[in-house]
Amino acid sequence: MTKPNLNTEHHSRPQNKSYPAGGSHQRGASRRSNGATPKRGVIVAPPSGNTEPPGDYTVLHRGFDTLALSIQANIGPKLFEYLDAQKAIAEDEQREILITYEGLQFLLKPYGGKGYRFLLDGGRDGASWAIKKPNARDKWGIRITFGSFFLATYGLGAAKAHCERVLDRLGVRFGPDDVSISRADFCVDVLVNSLILKPDNLVMHSSTGRRDNITYDDVVAHGKSGWQTSVTAGSIANRQVIIYNKRSEVIARGKTYWWDIWNHTLRNGLGNTNAAVTLHKGQPTGPLTPDANKAKHNQVWRVEFRAGKDLLKDRWGIRTWEQFFDRYGDLCRSTGELVRYTEPDPSDSNRSRWPNHPIWDVVCAEMNDDLIEMRSGADPNPMKEVHRVEHIASLLKQITGTSITIAALEGWDHEELPTAFNGIAERMTATANDNPERSAKQLQDAKDRYVFVRKTGEPPT
Repeated sequence: MTKPNLNTEHHSRPQNKSYPAGGSHQRGASRRSNGATPKRGVIVAPPSGNTEPPGDYTVLHRGFDTLALSIQANIGPKLFEYLDAQKAIAEDEQREILITYEGLQFLLKPYGGKGYRFLLDGGRDGASWAIKKPNARDKWGIRITFGSFFLATYGLGAAKAHCERVLDRLGVRFGPDDVSISRADFCVDVLVNSLILKPDNLVMHSSTGRRDNITYDDVVAHGKSGWQTSVTAGSIANRQVIIYNKRSEVIARGKTYWWDIWNHTLRNGLGNTNAAVTLHKGQPTGPLTPDANKAKHNQVWRVEFRAGKDLLKDRWGIRTWEQFFDRYGDLCRSTGELVRYTEPDPSDSNRSRWPNHPIWDVVCAEMNDDLIEMRSGADPNPMKEVHRVEHIASLLKQITGTSITIAALEGWDHEELPTAFNGIAERMTATANDNPERSAKQLQDAKDRYVFVRKTGEPPT
């Protein structure tokens, strides 16, 4: 191999020693599936002087957000018989039930889907499992999906270890080539309060489709107003890029753990000592909060690169873990060049020559670093406790509203509500005492249903 010219080529991306994203500590050693040496670097055009410099942007999080993979293996007869019997119970009771197998706990759903007979939920500290009925003609019998909480809290290495550990306990045997990664999303969250998202500023290859999403947001200081919160380019089956207001999405979907992750970064920086610390740090005004009165100082924007099966397997030859660690960083670099968020140049009608917006330079610089072991470093236990407390508060609000409705139907006045509540509580107690077996079963079912919400202090298994 010809030695690369150090004066003309980009420097290679810093690598995690355990799982190098470029697959080698030797510069120029990583190759695409077609044998060509991949090009390094992400900056396509310099930042515009018309906006605040990247130094005023604060990166709050970077890491994998979704990971899906399939295993070329079928479960054994013992596990199939157990799951089939438990699913019959779930179908009969029309609810998901808690199952335990070889020390592993899952919530088994009463239905299947998309060719999978069994759907199992391992909670936020685990993965979602889809398992087919064993079939010699269909050897890809297991699909595993990790969500944002697991990946942000524990990292990609923990996800790989989790897969291998759980499959071993389930009695599933497979080799390195029996893994097929079908989706991988990587995101960067940036605190930038001045960004006004403009879909027309997203420049991409002519064959890439674009979907805009205009919504109304009620957390800005001046009340409701129409503004652009999301722009998406591409398709999830192939290459997709999305820029969206993560603060709005966190509030709308109740993903409260992100406040802890972001504020942990503001206090401590990256929790992963294996990664090079390249986080851009601006001057945030204080802890981030969903408080509407502080919304203008708490605008978090996410840029997410999504790679689907077509892009991973067909375009980049990525299927196994080894191929993923070897090439995914270069895939992200390529995405940051093919799709760009720009600053329009009024003097140039050629959009492809428009310079990058500062947020794009910041995000691509973060993605050009070691992508493998990114995790927040935040302690998951306080986040779990907050989730449990918030769920209790939500249920209590429902109980209070229902009790007030009962009091209204029974003709109680406002000052008599305490008496009405006591009467309702006495009737509830009597109902539980009249049928103790039924109430005991209901209590156990609820404990099973919320087993992963109740658990704290345990690492993923």
